[in-house]
Amino acid sequence: MSDFRSHIAVIDYGMGNLHSVAKALEHVCPGAKVSITVDPALIEDADRVVFPGVGAIRDCMGEIQRLNVGDVVSQAMKTKPVLAICVGMQALMQHSEENGGVDCLGLLPGQVKFFGNDLVDEQGAKLKVPHMGWNNVHQTIDHPLWQGIEQNSPFYFVHSYYVDALNNPNVSGICDYGSDFAAALSYKNLFAVQFHPEKSADAGLKLLRNFCHWMG
Repeated sequence: MSDFRSHIAVIDYGMGNLHSVAKALEHVCPGAKVSITVDPALIEDADRVVFPGVGAIRDCMGEIQRLNVGDVVSQAMKTKPVLAICVGMQALMQHSEENGGVDCLGLLPGQVKFFGNDLVDEQGAKLKVPHMGWNNVHQTIDHPLWQGIEQNSPFYFVHSYYVDALNNPNVSGICDYGSDFAAALSYKNLFAVQFHPEKSADAGLKLLRNFCHWMG
């Protein structure tokens, strides 16, 4: 059995800030091999897998389907730790309202919804969409990836669409922006986050370090 840090595959389907993620992983996991790849053989060989994503869901799903990434992610989730980031998390869900409605991979139950053009806070002040910047995340379960991260720590978000937290059995962290939404989900070997850990300073780097040590 190879060392648990030895090989991390960052899935490259052309829709993510992959080098920032890879550099952050190299920083928190010294000595690890970090591959930016879409090669199924390399991903299968990896000890853990990162599934990132930015941009419009229609474009992301188009590339995911063209490159058969869905099957690669589904298989990885059965055998090793997987971390999904931002649109990578949204792509795991059943359906997104973005781009007039797009079917996603359906690997997790739930819907991706638009914040709306008339979003307000509890005092009635208008909130900007996209939700961009730092916001506190409330951890709703005790999970190895939250280890050493203080409750309600700030993380960095950039998104106009969100995974609904209501009645979602996999929610492991929530954030308030007009109402509660899923900031993090977990299911067996999978942990998924709406925020960008690679841009989230100490708390984000701690989460990535925890992922490097997590046995799933």
